[in-house]
Amino acid sequence: MTTLFIADLHLSADRPDITDCFLRFMAHDTHGIDALYVLGDLFEMWIGDDDDSPFHQQIKQAFRALTDRGVPCYFIHGNRDFLIGQRFSRETGVQLLPEHTVIDLYGTPTLVLHGDTLCTLDEAYQKYRKKVHNRFIQWLFFRLPLRTRQNIGQKMRGNSHKNNRAKSQSIMDVTPDEVLAKMTEYGVHQMIHGHTHRPDVHALSLHGQPATRIVLGDWYDHGSVLVCTPAGNTLETRDFQ
Repeated sequence: MTTLFIADLHLSADRPDITDCFLRFMAHDTHGIDALYVLGDLFEMWIGDDDDSPFHQQIKQAFRALTDRGVPCYFIHGNRDFLIGQRFSRETGVQLLPEHTVIDLYGTPTLVLHGDTLCTLDEAYQKYRKKVHNRFIQWLFFRLPLRTRQNIGQKMRGNSHKNNRAKSQSIMDVTPDEVLAKMTEYGVHQMIHGHTHRPDVHALSLHGQPATRIVLGDWYDHGSVLVCTPAGNTLETRDFQ
């Protein structure tokens, strides 16, 4: 009995080393598992389900092969791929989950999320996030030609990298009080998220009871996987080859 969690792969045609590691993971690590959860930023950029590039088709085929084997796969949007929609879900068999979802992880209620909503000190990002998640703005964006959306996406990606370099590490990390508030809101003592690229297992105290926050790693230098079994949870890496 095994459930796997990944996040922050930031897949793009510009990083074939990450793509190759991901495809090996999908082909070899997912046999016999109970489920795979992808907690956002699977792609470096996603500007719409109508982008049928060969690269995107390759990634979708890997998910389709997984779900065709009967392995449930779940996805929570990240800040890079929040525009993934129902067409992607139909083509891959991947089930889209709400941004905050409680699952039963071998008897432990667990809140899973991307993690960007926990970074409340980054006020500029939170304002940006509220704007781009506006349904009307998204409706307008999808009315633009694909090439125009790609150009906008590239510009936004460049601005994001530039802005993040100017921010302190503390602002870009989660706000501890927000972590406890979300756990309290959803009635859990275990949380799994990505986004911060700081893999670790944090022991917390929530209303006098022990709690756990597990942070997934990114895939920039090697693959990062959280392996969960009834016996416990382990953060593992996968080498690029």
